[in-house]
Amino acid sequence: MSLLIRGGTVVTAEQTKRADIYCEDGVIKAVGEKLDVPSSATVVDAGGQYVMPGGIDPHTHMQLPFMGTVASEDFQTGTAAALAGGTTMIIDFVIPDPEEPLMDAYRKWRGWAEKSVSDYSFHVAITWWDQSVHDDMGTLARDHGVNSFKHFMAYKGAIMVSDEMMLASFGRCRELGAIATVHAENGEMVYYLQQELLKKGITGPEGHPQSRPPEVEGEAANRAIRVAEVLGTPVYIVHTSCKQSLEAITRARLEGQRVYGEALAGHLLIDDSVYYNDDFAYAAAHVMSPPFRSKEHQEALWRGLQSGNLQTTATDHCCFCAPQKAAGRGDFTKIPNGTSGVEDRMAVLWHHGVSTGRLTMNEFVRVTSTNAAQIFNIYPRKGSLDVGADADIVVWDPEASRTISAKTHHQNIDFNIFEGMTVKGVPSNTISQGKLVWKDGQLDVERGAGRYINRPTFSPAFDALKRKNALAAPKSVRRAEAAE
Repeated sequence: MSLLIRGGTVVTAEQTKRADIYCEDGVIKAVGEKLDVPSSATVVDAGGQYVMPGGIDPHTHMQLPFMGTVASEDFQTGTAAALAGGTTMIIDFVIPDPEEPLMDAYRKWRGWAEKSVSDYSFHVAITWWDQSVHDDMGTLARDHGVNSFKHFMAYKGAIMVSDEMMLASFGRCRELGAIATVHAENGEMVYYLQQELLKKGITGPEGHPQSRPPEVEGEAANRAIRVAEVLGTPVYIVHTSCKQSLEAITRARLEGQRVYGEALAGHLLIDDSVYYNDDFAYAAAHVMSPPFRSKEHQEALWRGLQSGNLQTTATDHCCFCAPQKAAGRGDFTKIPNGTSGVEDRMAVLWHHGVSTGRLTMNEFVRVTSTNAAQIFNIYPRKGSLDVGADADIVVWDPEASRTISAKTHHQNIDFNIFEGMTVKGVPSNTISQGKLVWKDGQLDVERGAGRYINRPTFSPAFDALKRKNALAAPKSVRRAEAAE
């Protein structure tokens, strides 16, 4: 299988240049002009278009059992929708039930994901703690290419970690060379506010954002960051949605701490007015955690991306249809949390980022693929167009447009949070493992073609941390014995 992408402008995180790209056996073999390639190679005409690394969505939840139901999007439909939007790899989450062995949960998720049509990997959540969890983290890191572990500071009574558990797990992450990732919301505070709102008769979706104000997220983000600082381990804050959380990240980075921040496409573009719509189904369809915020927070998040204090963009793609959301009619705390976006992230970020001057094209590549690949230690295999890299590539037509709608999207959900938005700049071709899987609005994918991608531990950041931690290691004082 050989493929030549001809006539386009190559855009990476580092540079923009005119070049052709030749792919063979699933990897990039040559980048340059006037390449000598076999006459049998499939040719993709990229004239007038940009050729970029395929997107990496570092935060999805396909087929997730959650809040009494199961997400409507499975790994086959979800990865297919991702390819239609120019995203060629996802990093999903293994979330064990409390007291479920981590290895059992990991094998279960691997089984579900075997039908993926694009490459994928897994973060693994820490939802309880004992010696077996400690040991399984080591097995996952050493033998199964898991270099990140997730900690939910929310969802009291279910998967929320205590500070004691977080300390133990963060310390283990440091030993293993793995990144601690965090869902930052103060679960105790959320639970308290939920009960207070229900007592006041606020039972609709509008109760969701009121029970999770920005301060709840900001406090948790700061706490997780300070725990990581004390233990000397890197930390990655998922779905940063508000100024308070961004300020905690920025402050720590200015102090030299290894902290990374992720922004969701939805949080950058949708405000909290959606929860006050008088149509329950519409308002409930937007229920996710953290919730959508007021416009001032959106502007802050864009500035975070521009400044480099937020490094990645994701979707938290977790689909629940209207009948599933209806479980929370009369009690907003029972509405399954989650929205879609894996198909739309790249296009909405281009339209509202690059086309508005908020992001350069190179910064767009950085926040949609390269930074995630570097943070999670799969660069330059992913997130680059270097010779030897996986041939995961998107050809981007900056002049084409489409209107986003649940009626036409490929995501397995009956609602789209970007419904009616017209975006200019869309993928004309997506190449996965050197194969043309999306062309002119048509998918050509194979069930099970996706590969599980091992992510090595001890990314380059750990080299610096090892030296820093050694200098700051605890010291004892040797004293002469006191005279009698």
